[in-house]
Amino acid sequence: MNILYEAKDKIATITLNRPEVANAQNAELLDELDAAWTRAADDPDVSVIVLRGEGKHFSAGHDLSGGGPRPDKITLEMVYGGEARRYLDYSLRWRNIPKPSIAAVQGRCIAGGLLLCWPCDLIIAAEDAKFSDPVVMMGIGGVEYHGHTWELGPRKAKEILFTGRPVTAEEAEKTGMVNLVVPRDELDTRTAEMARTIAAMPPFALRQAKRAVNQTLDIQGFYAAIQSVFDIHQTGHGNALSVNGFPILAHLDEMKARIG
Repeated sequence: MNILYEAKDKIATITLNRPEVANAQNAELLDELDAAWTRAADDPDVSVIVLRGEGKHFSAGHDLSGGGPRPDKITLEMVYGGEARRYLDYSLRWRNIPKPSIAAVQGRCIAGGLLLCWPCDLIIAAEDAKFSDPVVMMGIGGVEYHGHTWELGPRKAKEILFTGRPVTAEEAEKTGMVNLVVPRDELDTRTAEMARTIAAMPPFALRQAKRAVNQTLDIQGFYAAIQSVFDIHQTGHGNALSVNGFPILAHLDEMKARIG
């Protein structure tokens, strides 16, 4: 199973379960993940949702292994439709689920990994956590759910995009992207403590508090920006297709070296 699900004591825990590939996201994982989010949202006995990753790393992002059949011709229309569904619509839906959510992040959280943790209301990071988006070297201006400016501020966002370097857990906490940094062996325990504290609050009040903050961000332009920058992302794919097909795999070694 790509996703594990457990609901207990008002807390639903969703676990990314592909540790052998650092929880890289294939289509099946993302579809199962969306189903798990929906299950937790629809369960009246669940007050808080926790998202975590099994193994050493939270998520290495999209699975770029190249496995499985590939069509002879890839068009921008094909790329756009699949990414709009799984990389944008899913993330926005998870962000707006009317229950508090917490991401527990350890190890690497690379590119597509950001579109899993950024939609969560809180992020608790292990001391070894590193967040990166190195896709500029692919000719693309940033991952599909482009929350960089909102999460890091404009100058730090530009720095990590321009250089591809990782942001440490400590740096992420300073920008406000991460709520709490804890020792790796305490990550699950401290996340559970936070979840229990929140679960003790009145559910409707939690819903209204989340709605108030999210709507404030939307009034400031968050939702419109995420939608419009997704189209900018797609122009990168269009350019790559016009140059020599879809040359993502050619950049894997360079990306690995850049993020360490």
